[in-house]
Amino acid sequence: MTERTIAVVTAGLTSPSSTRLLADQLAAAVGDTLDERGVPRRVVVVELRDLAHDLTNNLLTGFPSEALREVLETVVKADALIAVTPTFSASYSGLFKLFFDVLDDKALVGKPVLIGATGGTERHSLVLEFALRPLFAYLQAVVVPTGVYAASSDWGPHATALRARVDRAATELVDLLTHQPAKAAVDPFANPTPFEDLLNN
Repeated sequence: MTERTIAVVTAGLTSPSSTRLLADQLAAAVGDTLDERGVPRRVVVVELRDLAHDLTNNLLTGFPSEALREVLETVVKADALIAVTPTFSASYSGLFKLFFDVLDDKALVGKPVLIGATGGTERHSLVLEFALRPLFAYLQAVVVPTGVYAASSDWGPHATALRARVDRAATELVDLLTHQPAKAAVDPFANPTPFEDLLNN
């Protein structure tokens, strides 16, 4: 079976960062799911923090450095993309947007993408739907239904809830990557008990 390459773009500004931690969890979950299905895979992580000066210079001159050119080629050639950003002013970070401004706007057409974001509180979670999803829709990528947002509280006692979201999103990405139809969610209101039967009990 053909090896699949997963590019992971993370825009955390510190080292370590919760953004990188979430990116690593998503990459691990996707890798584990591919392993379970017997699909060979390679994961390449891109830390945008290390490319900040190269990205700025590219925007000013129109020419990427050798290091940036290699990263751009990696993302273009990857079979799928995981993109994770910290939340600033209810949107993705400037560094995150700068990378996708530099990337050719046809590079992600049809590419499966899993989006993630981190922030201090849960109230920023809509950044996935109001900022990231429209960005990748414009780039004509195929974004999985489940985006993963991690607030500070998600790293504590509620880590199991975060893990469930991570696993669900990873499965959706692998389904796209392996051309398997996503499993339909179970509808708890399907086939309800007739009211007459309830009265008879």
